[in-house]
Amino acid sequence: MLDRQIRKAVVYLDPGEFKSTWIGNKAIYRTRMALADGAELTVLAPGVKEFGEDAEIDRLIRKYGYAGTPAVLDFVRDNADLAGNLGAAAHLIHGSSEGRFTITYCPGHLSRKEMESVNFRYGDLSETMKKYDPSKLRDGYNAVDGEEVFFVSNPALGLWAHRSRF
Repeated sequence: MLDRQIRKAVVYLDPGEFKSTWIGNKAIYRTRMALADGAELTVLAPGVKEFGEDAEIDRLIRKYGYAGTPAVLDFVRDNADLAGNLGAAAHLIHGSSEGRFTITYCPGHLSRKEMESVNFRYGDLSETMKKYDPSKLRDGYNAVDGEEVFFVSNPALGLWAHRSRF
Protein backbone atom coordinates (compact mmCIF):
# COMPACT_ATOMS: atom_id res chain seq x y z
CA MET A 1 0.00 0.00 0.00
CA LEU A 2 2.96 2.33 0.52
CA ASP A 3 5.73 3.20 -1.92
CA ARG A 4 8.36 2.43 0.70
CA GLN A 5 8.75 1.11 4.20
CA ILE A 6 8.37 3.47 7.13
CA ARG A 7 11.54 4.34 9.07
CA LYS A 8 9.90 6.46 11.80
CA ALA A 9 6.23 6.28 12.76
CA VAL A 10 4.29 8.22 15.37
CA VAL A 11 0.86 6.95 16.35
CA TYR A 12 -1.62 8.93 18.43
CA LEU A 13 -4.04 7.13 20.76
CA ASP A 14 -7.08 9.27 21.50
CA PRO A 15 -7.46 9.34 25.31
CA GLY A 16 -11.21 8.91 25.07
CA GLU A 17 -10.80 5.58 23.30
CA PHE A 18 -7.47 4.09 24.42
CA LYS A 19 -7.02 3.46 28.15
CA SER A 20 -4.84 0.32 28.03
CA THR A 21 -2.08 -1.23 25.96
CA TRP A 22 -4.52 -4.11 25.39
CA ILE A 23 -6.46 -1.80 23.06
CA GLY A 24 -3.69 0.71 22.31
CA ASN A 25 -1.37 -1.86 20.81
CA LYS A 26 -3.33 -1.43 17.59
CA ALA A 27 -0.58 1.15 17.13
CA ILE A 28 1.83 -1.78 16.82
CA TYR A 29 -0.04 -4.51 15.01
CA ARG A 30 -1.65 -2.16 12.50
CA THR A 31 1.71 -0.62 11.49
CA ARG A 32 4.17 -3.51 11.91
CA MET A 33 3.99 -4.76 8.31
CA ALA A 34 4.77 -1.27 6.96
CA LEU A 35 7.71 -0.64 9.32
CA ALA A 36 11.23 -1.25 8.05
CA ASP A 37 13.66 -3.38 9.99
CA GLY A 38 15.38 -1.02 12.43
CA ALA A 39 12.48 1.46 12.32
CA GLU A 40 11.25 3.47 15.28
CA LEU A 41 7.63 3.47 16.45
CA THR A 42 6.55 6.11 18.96
CA VAL A 43 3.13 5.75 20.58
CA LEU A 44 1.57 8.90 22.05
CA ALA A 45 -0.81 7.48 24.66
CA PRO A 46 -2.20 10.21 26.94
CA GLY A 47 -5.11 8.06 28.22
CA VAL A 48 -3.20 4.82 28.82
CA LYS A 49 -3.35 3.95 32.51
CA GLU A 50 -3.16 0.14 32.52
CA PHE A 51 -1.99 -2.80 30.48
CA GLY A 52 -5.01 -5.09 30.48
CA GLU A 53 -8.72 -4.44 30.19
CA ASP A 54 -9.28 -6.53 33.32
CA ALA A 55 -7.21 -7.42 36.37
CA GLU A 56 -6.15 -10.89 35.16
CA ILE A 57 -5.02 -9.73 31.72
CA ASP A 58 -3.20 -6.81 33.34
CA ARG A 59 -1.43 -9.22 35.70
CA LEU A 60 -0.34 -11.50 32.85
CA ILE A 61 1.01 -8.63 30.76
CA ARG A 62 2.93 -7.29 33.76
CA LYS A 63 4.28 -10.77 34.54
CA TYR A 64 5.43 -11.80 31.05
CA GLY A 65 5.73 -8.59 29.02
CA TYR A 66 5.73 -8.15 25.28
CA ALA A 67 8.53 -10.60 24.57
CA GLY A 68 7.98 -11.89 21.02
CA THR A 69 6.92 -15.26 19.66
CA PRO A 70 9.73 -17.60 20.83
CA ALA A 71 9.69 -16.31 24.41
CA VAL A 72 5.89 -16.28 24.67
CA LEU A 73 5.66 -19.84 23.33
CA ASP A 74 8.15 -20.88 26.02
CA PHE A 75 6.11 -19.03 28.66
CA VAL A 76 2.94 -20.84 27.51
CA ARG A 77 4.69 -24.21 27.61
CA ASP A 78 6.11 -23.61 31.11
CA ASN A 79 3.36 -21.64 32.87
CA ALA A 80 -0.21 -22.77 33.49
CA ASP A 81 -1.56 -19.25 33.99
CA LEU A 82 -0.55 -18.16 30.48
CA ALA A 83 -1.37 -21.55 28.93
CA GLY A 84 -4.87 -21.08 30.34
CA ASN A 85 -5.26 -17.70 28.66
CA LEU A 86 -4.10 -18.03 25.05
CA GLY A 87 -5.78 -14.72 24.16
CA ALA A 88 -3.32 -12.99 26.47
CA ALA A 89 -0.45 -14.98 24.96
CA ALA A 90 -1.47 -13.93 21.44
CA HIS A 91 -1.69 -10.31 22.61
CA LEU A 92 1.85 -10.48 24.01
CA ILE A 93 3.10 -11.67 20.63
CA HIS A 94 1.14 -9.09 18.61
CA GLY A 95 2.34 -6.31 20.92
CA SER A 96 5.98 -7.14 20.29
CA SER A 97 8.20 -5.85 17.51
CA GLU A 98 9.73 -9.34 17.27
CA GLY A 99 13.05 -7.50 17.52
CA ARG A 100 12.55 -5.80 14.12
CA PHE A 101 11.94 -2.22 15.31
CA THR A 102 11.87 -0.19 18.52
CA ILE A 103 8.68 0.73 20.35
CA THR A 104 8.63 3.82 22.56
CA TYR A 105 5.42 4.22 24.54
CA CYS A 106 4.59 7.66 25.93
CA PRO A 107 1.79 6.90 28.41
CA GLY A 108 -0.24 9.43 30.33
CA HIS A 109 -0.52 7.41 33.52
CA LEU A 110 2.10 4.65 33.65
CA SER A 111 5.67 5.07 34.88
CA ARG A 112 8.97 4.47 33.14
CA LYS A 113 9.51 1.44 35.38
CA GLU A 114 6.15 -0.06 34.41
CA MET A 115 6.66 0.46 30.67
CA GLU A 116 10.20 -0.86 30.67
CA SER A 117 9.14 -3.90 32.73
CA VAL A 118 6.96 -5.06 29.80
CA ASN A 119 9.78 -4.50 27.27
CA PHE A 120 8.77 -1.12 25.84
CA ARG A 121 10.97 1.94 25.77
CA TYR A 122 9.54 4.81 27.79
CA GLY A 123 9.03 8.29 26.41
CA ASP A 124 7.94 11.38 28.31
CA LEU A 125 4.46 12.20 26.99
CA SER A 126 4.59 15.98 27.42
CA GLU A 127 8.01 16.33 25.83
CA THR A 128 7.22 13.99 22.95
CA MET A 129 3.82 15.61 22.25
CA LYS A 130 5.58 18.97 21.93
CA LYS A 131 7.83 17.54 19.24
CA TYR A 132 5.13 15.47 17.50
CA ASP A 133 2.02 17.58 18.04
CA PRO A 134 -0.97 15.51 16.84
CA SER A 135 -2.96 18.68 16.16
CA LYS A 136 -0.33 19.82 13.65
CA LEU A 137 0.55 16.53 11.95
CA ARG A 138 -1.47 15.03 9.12
CA ASP A 139 -1.88 11.32 8.43
CA GLY A 140 1.00 10.06 6.33
CA TYR A 141 4.47 11.54 5.88
CA ASN A 142 5.42 14.78 7.66
CA ALA A 143 8.67 16.68 8.13
CA VAL A 144 9.42 17.37 11.81
CA ASP A 145 12.65 19.25 12.48
CA GLY A 146 14.15 17.82 9.30
CA GLU A 147 13.07 14.28 10.18
CA GLU A 148 10.61 12.34 8.04
CA VAL A 149 7.83 10.97 10.24
CA PHE A 150 4.87 8.86 9.25
CA PHE A 151 1.91 9.90 11.41
CA VAL A 152 -1.20 7.84 12.18
CA SER A 153 -3.95 9.72 13.98
CA ASN A 154 -6.15 6.69 14.64
CA PRO A 155 -4.71 3.17 14.50
CA ALA A 156 -8.17 1.70 14.99
CA LEU A 157 -8.88 2.56 11.34
CA GLY A 158 -5.74 0.85 10.03
CA LEU A 159 -3.40 2.18 7.38
CA TRP A 160 -5.74 1.08 4.60
CA ALA A 161 -8.32 3.65 5.73
CA HIS A 162 -5.87 6.43 4.88
CA ARG A 163 -4.54 5.00 1.62
CA SER A 164 -5.54 8.01 -0.49
CA ARG A 165 -3.63 10.36 1.85
CA PHE A 166 -0.25 8.71 1.29
